[in-house]
Formats: sequence, C-alpha cells, structure tokens
Amino acid sequence: MVDRVKLVILGRDGILNAYREDHVKAPEEWVPLPGALEAVARLNHAGWHAVVATNQAGIGRGMIDMASVNAVHARMNRELLAAGGRIDAVFFCPHTPEDGCGCRKPKPGMMREIGARYGVDLGHVPMVADTLRDLMAAQAAGCEPHLVLSGRAAGIGDAQLRQMLEQVPGARAHADLGAFAEFLLQRDHVADSSAGGLG
Repeated sequence: MVDRVKLVILGRDGILNAYREDHVKAPEEWVPLPGALEAVARLNHAGWHAVVATNQAGIGRGMIDMASVNAVHARMNRELLAAGGRIDAVFFCPHTPEDGCGCRKPKPGMMREIGARYGVDLGHVPMVADTLRDLMAAQAAGCEPHLVLSGRAAGIGDAQLRQMLEQVPGARAHADLGAFAEFLLQRDHVADSSAGGLG
C-alpha cells in the first residue's frame, strides 16, 4: 500500500500572520500570529506538508507588485525556518473580485491546482480558513473545512460562529492554528493507535 501524502492547506492572512485591511505590502508588514509558526513546525515534524492558498487582490489592484509578494513570502519562509517549520509552496490568486476568475476563493480553482500538483484526493486534505468565504472554498473543493478564530473570525459571538459553521456542514472551529495542529496530531495518534494493534 502506498502511503498517502499528508497535506494541509492554510490560508495566509489571519492564520499565519496578522490580517491587515490594507494588505500586507512589504516584508515588515508580515507579522506572524503568536504560536502559528510553531504550529506549522509541529505538523511538519509529524510528516505533514503545508501549503498556502491565498487571495491577493492587492496585486490586481496595483497595490503590490510580484517582487514585493516574493519578498513577503521570503520573510515568511525565513521566520518559519527559524521556528523549525516550512511551507512547501504558496499558491495565490492575483485577481480582484471583479475579474470573475476561477481561482479566487470561494471558488475552488486554487485548491484543485494544489490537489493536481500533489496528486492527492482533496477529500483527505484539511483546509484552514478564518472567514466564511474560505470555509466555503474548502467545501467547494471537497476539502475538510476548519475555521480558526485568530484572524477575521476573532471575537465573533457564539451565535455568529454557529451560523457560520451551519453553512458549511462538517466544519470545525479552533481557537488558532496551534489548536488546529493539536487536533490534527491527536487525531493522527488515535488513528495510528487503532491501526497499530499490538504491532
């Protein structure tokens, strides 16, 4: 039996780094959220590959150019490396909502590209979001939807959270990326224990 690639898809802003209304336009504006980089490192050390799927409409609006995007991601990768983690690849949509592309979340194009690149069934791929839009993107792509309450979903009330989760059946909520990583690793452990028997 061939081992399945263990792949997780992460949003960027509000999940790995602080969300900015005016977009992250330069490396110094990329500020990691507490514990997020360590969460990626924990997943990596447990055999998970992590990729980022992010809407970057600032490119389409002329607010940020490709050199700046690359510089931001170079900083992200350096910070991750220092924490013992890594992101395998960054997939991004450069279009504005008005462009009507197939890759901007909540459409599933970016995730399907990731699935094709890695040769994985997206039904086995957890996807981490911080908005209803991205939860719906996970659902549209057939990924396992997870919401973290660290970015744009921070501070929402219980009723609003329930309403969001009800719109995406099967979605789970976690306090932040660290809590999501803990959930995934615990689930792995239970699965390994039940499959292992007396070994």
